Amino acid sequence: MAVSPAHRWGQIIGEVLEGAVVPVLRNFARKHGLFLDQRGERPCRAGRKCVWTDLNGNAHDLDFVLERGGTPNRVGTPVAFIEVAWRRYSKHSRNKAQEIQGAIVPLAETYSHAGPFKGAILAGVFTDGALTQMRSLGFTILYFPYEMIVGVFRAVGIDASSEENTPDADFQENVNRYEQLTVPQRSALSQRLMRSNAEGVREFINALTAAVSRRIERIIILPLHGTSEELLTIDDAIAFLRGYDDTDGGKPVRRYEIQIRYNNGDVIEGKFADKESAVEFLRTYRLTAST
Repeated sequence: MAVSPAHRWGQIIGEVLEGAVVPVLRNFARKHGLFLDQRGERPCRAGRKCVWTDLNGNAHDLDFVLERGGTPNRVGTPVAFIEVAWRRYSKHSRNKAQEIQGAIVPLAETYSHAGPFKGAILAGVFTDGALTQMRSLGFTILYFPYEMIVGVFRAVGIDASSEENTPDADFQENVNRYEQLTVPQRSALSQRLMRSNAEGVREFINALTAAVSRRIERIIILPLHGTSEELLTIDDAIAFLRGYDDTDGGKPVRRYEIQIRYNNGDVIEGKFADKESAVEFLRTYRLTAST
């Protein structure tokens, strides 16, 4: 089926946006020793899609995932989920925002032991309500307003402005002009887009850096029949649990409560009915604590 000029033009804007984002995320992954998962061949999975499954068994097709310990042949621990989207009209923005939330929030809960960063790189027209809703759910947003997109394309002689009644002939002209650009010219267009929002890019990367660079400061364990214990490492916390006398004079532990506190103020809590479940919970933090 032939793609309409309007649809193809939307794809082109998405390509320019992705072309701007990919080098930034690749450099970030290299700097922090992470693996960048995205669409494309990867031996450890079937197909070309970047698909992750939540704890309810639902599969989500994502744009980018940063992994600690990942390689082309091994899936690592996800430390950041990032979606990219372009929307021209506000009537579509809330639906897209909800779509992104519906994919990333369940995955963030599934991998809560890693405290993954939730990010959205948005371009075009997104309402304040849609952006506020996402931020209230813990998303960090890098936003390229519609006017910024239009200005970047104008610099290469393409009028990217459009309305719902814009003729297909106008979209086709834009498509033709873009496809006449050389690969270096297209790359320069993506770079210009990032420069046009340098402050927003910097804030997004700073937030991402803080998320993937956080370190455990201490682990607090509270067996309900006893007093709390503060440890500095995961191994110390496991050793404490292994050696803890949970009979307490004949009174068994009702449950273990654990708090993991990070140097950026994040706190992750867990409540467990038995010692083995608490130990397994702590073991999931060994990788994220050691790098």
